[in-house]
Amino acid sequence: MINYYVITAFFHKGVSTMKSKLAKPHAAQDEQEFADQVIAECQDRSGALLSILEKVQAHNPHKYLSGEILEYIAEQTGTPLSQLYSVATFYALFNLEPQGDHTICICRGTACHTRGSRNLLERLKLDLGVQNGGEEGGADKVCVTTPDRKFSLRTVACFGQCALAPVVEVDHAIYGHMNEQALHREVESLGKESGN
Repeated sequence: MINYYVITAFFHKGVSTMKSKLAKPHAAQDEQEFADQVIAECQDRSGALLSILEKVQAHNPHKYLSGEILEYIAEQTGTPLSQLYSVATFYALFNLEPQGDHTICICRGTACHTRGSRNLLERLKLDLGVQNGGEEGGADKVCVTTPDRKFSLRTVACFGQCALAPVVEVDHAIYGHMNEQALHREVESLGKESGN
């Protein structure tokens, strides 16, 4: 049997942790206006909450859902903040921290692992200077953004492109049969584009 008080404490702890990271007391006016527009568009649709969160995150220049905007969406939709927080933390596509200008995802599925994705991950962590940071729940689960916010590095369980292993996604483009040198060149090129 699930203890209601344990679940409530868990959600309140998560929400208070989220609130403690907040820089501003309220979401910016333009964020609120955009959220109002999205809520109005999605209100009566099945799966509206996911659509609302996805569109609001995509609208944010750093591609994340701030605590302030989650509070605002909760208030406007009548959804408990704990439920929004649960959804935002359950689905890997949502970010609660600002993301980099470029996102690199490395597949850690079995086929990619056996074909060297761990070496790709370690090389990229070295190249980006994030060797010891961002690991949550194990050596292969990574979600970290460089301090200059140029790059976000993530791992995923599987892209479903096993025949192309090892697979890396760079800014939503899939690259198969990736090797360390090609990945290094790609990151170097992105760094130059960003003024690095």
